[in-house]
Amino acid sequence: MLAKVLSGSNVGLDSVPVTVEVDVIAKSLPSFNIVGLGDRAVEESKDRVRSALYNIKADFPSKRITVNLAPADLPKVGPAFDLPIALGMLIADGQLEADLSDTLVVGELSLDGGLRSTHGVLSFALLAKGLGLKRIFVPKDNSLEAAVVEGVEVYPFENLTDVFNFLTGTFEVAPCPLTDLVVADEVCEYDFQDIKGQQQARRALEIAAAGGHNVLLKGPPGAGKTLLSRAFPSILPTLTKDEALEVTRIYSICGSLSKDTPIITIRPFRSPHHTASYVGIIGGGNNIKPGEVSLAHRGVLFLDELPEFPRQVLEALRQPLEDRKVTISRSSGSITFPSQFILLAAQNPCPCGFLGSPKKNCVCMPGQISRYKKRISGPLIDRIDIHLDVPAVEVEKLTGSETSEDSKAIRKRVEKARQAQIKRFSGSGVLTNAEMSNAHIKQFCQVTVEALELLKMAISQMNLSARGYHRVLKLSRTIADLSESENILSEHIAEALTYRAREES
Repeated sequence: MLAKVLSGSNVGLDSVPVTVEVDVIAKSLPSFNIVGLGDRAVEESKDRVRSALYNIKADFPSKRITVNLAPADLPKVGPAFDLPIALGMLIADGQLEADLSDTLVVGELSLDGGLRSTHGVLSFALLAKGLGLKRIFVPKDNSLEAAVVEGVEVYPFENLTDVFNFLTGTFEVAPCPLTDLVVADEVCEYDFQDIKGQQQARRALEIAAAGGHNVLLKGPPGAGKTLLSRAFPSILPTLTKDEALEVTRIYSICGSLSKDTPIITIRPFRSPHHTASYVGIIGGGNNIKPGEVSLAHRGVLFLDELPEFPRQVLEALRQPLEDRKVTISRSSGSITFPSQFILLAAQNPCPCGFLGSPKKNCVCMPGQISRYKKRISGPLIDRIDIHLDVPAVEVEKLTGSETSEDSKAIRKRVEKARQAQIKRFSGSGVLTNAEMSNAHIKQFCQVTVEALELLKMAISQMNLSARGYHRVLKLSRTIADLSESENILSEHIAEALTYRAREES
């Protein structure tokens, strides 16, 4: 007898439908084979299913069992096929009568028949909705994640026995209520109120948060670069519901969600060490997974000691910084992951860290300093909007009792500027000024005559590239938004140019 159960396989961030066909033939030698381009985890499903059926007191057919994962030309990965294979086997052997034509089934089995958490369940739920299916069976630990999707009934199960009894009508399971995407107001460990001095750096980070601009902080050890960076998320606006869904989908694919955190409701802050590999930062591997640039989607990617990262990694950042996505190509095809993040980088001015410091002499040779600066290429530097020198804090400010403005007050201004941008770009798919295309710049960056003359002068004197010119306009648009100005004025251009001059002078 032949049984068919609908399941799915993750390809990048999306899931594609996979039909699990199970054929049980009595008049043949006993065997158990799985075909259809499954990986090692799929092949090992045979042992998990066999033990699970035995331990729930079901009969394992002593017959010829063939499982086909269709379409056969699509590689299948992961253990999510365990549950559909087990159910298909029970139906094909006549031990279970059930109509699963309107159901998507996913779940990994443990040897005792329990259902374990499975990666990518949110994408499976979206697949079920896209196929017009009525319901989806998932492990209980994944139920809140799947229940974010409207229009599909999510049935949570703890073990194979419960699924069997539910389908035979001897056990009742209620579908999960729709998970309300309540976005949390992030509580950060660091607050701008704790930062002494550094008024210019505080202003620059406020602009970066308001417009989604990339930042490079340069200064001696102990100047506060890391503290400023760690406090940066505290002034970012909260995630919207659509953004939270995007981020959760990425973390679901990576298996980074848990029972305690089934939904990502705060902006990611990723801080990989400079020894991280190319695959760890960009993504890839045999079973292609997102890297740090995608895990930081809609959040912040903080790269401390930027010149210490491998050159290959730094150069690979060009595409995600420019296109807001990263494409990983293999001979079998290519997969694209979103990577809309704010790059926040920090570095010392030289190998010893004290070049230009009034407190300590630099001990580096000119050649060492030159080689150190050349570790970051011009094209990468050109993609960073704000270049900022962070000097050591003066003793009077460090020991003084004067309090600074807290993150909550700064965030209010940032959110107001963001709302202006959301209104401006409504319906275009753009959320921040940093995402503007050249067409958007022409449409929304209205520059006064005086500001235009200043910009022309800067282009010739500072040797701005075309990309640099457009980034100055984007940055100026954000400064104007913080000032609640409809047009870009000369003072907005002047402030934006100061952040370019530090790197390009």
